[in-house]
Amino acid sequence: SGLANDSIEPESETQMNRFPIVCIGGSAGGLDAYIRLLENLPCDTGVAIVIVNHITMMPTQLHQVLPRFTTMPVDLITENLLIKPNRVFIIPANRDLHVEGEGFHLAPISKPRGWPDVITVFLRSLAENWDGKLISVIVSGFDGDGADAMCEIKEIGGITLAQKPATATQPDMPKSAIASGCIDLILSPEEIAAEIVRIAREVALDDASGKGHAVAVGPDAR
Repeated sequence: SGLANDSIEPESETQMNRFPIVCIGGSAGGLDAYIRLLENLPCDTGVAIVIVNHITMMPTQLHQVLPRFTTMPVDLITENLLIKPNRVFIIPANRDLHVEGEGFHLAPISKPRGWPDVITVFLRSLAENWDGKLISVIVSGFDGDGADAMCEIKEIGGITLAQKPATATQPDMPKSAIASGCIDLILSPEEIAAEIVRIAREVALDDASGKGHAVAVGPDAR
C-alpha cells in the first residue's frame, strides 16, 4: 500500500506504537467528565486520548462538541485510522473498537442487546496489542462497562483510574470499576488530567533514560 509511512526508518518504526494510550470510558453524564478532563490536559503530553462512549443507539456528536474544549485535534475513528499522540479519538456509535498494528479496527458490535461492553472490548484489545503504557479511565455512566478489564490492564503494568463517584453525574460505572478491586486511584476529572500529565512525564523520562514503556509506575520511579 503506497503509504508515506512505508519508508519510516527502522528505529522510528519500533517507536510507532510505544507512546501511551489513555482510554476514557463513559456514557450517561460522561460529557461533563470529558470536558473537565480535556480542559485540564495540555496539548503536548505525548499520549493519545481515546474516548469510548458506550451509548450505542444514536450517532455520536462528541467529535463536533469537544474541539471547543481542547486544542488537540479531535477525530471520529474510521477503519485503519492511524493512532497518533497529542490527538483525541472518538469511537463511532454501534461499533466495537480494536487496535491492530498502529491503527484502529472497527467491528460490528459484539453485544447488540442489553448493556454494551465496548469499553471492555477496547481495553482488552489494547492490553493484547499495544506496546506503550496504558492508562484506563472510567468516568460517569450507567452499568459497569470496562470494569471486567481493569485487572487485565493492571496485570500488564497499566494504570487504572476511576472518577470519584461524588463528582460523577451517574456514578454506576465508576463504582463498578472500583468494585473490581483493580483501580489505582479514585479522582475528580481535574485530578485525573493531572495524573495523566504526571504519568506521561514519567514515561518520557523512562524513554530518555532507555528504560522503555515496560516499566510500571512505582514509588521508586524518577
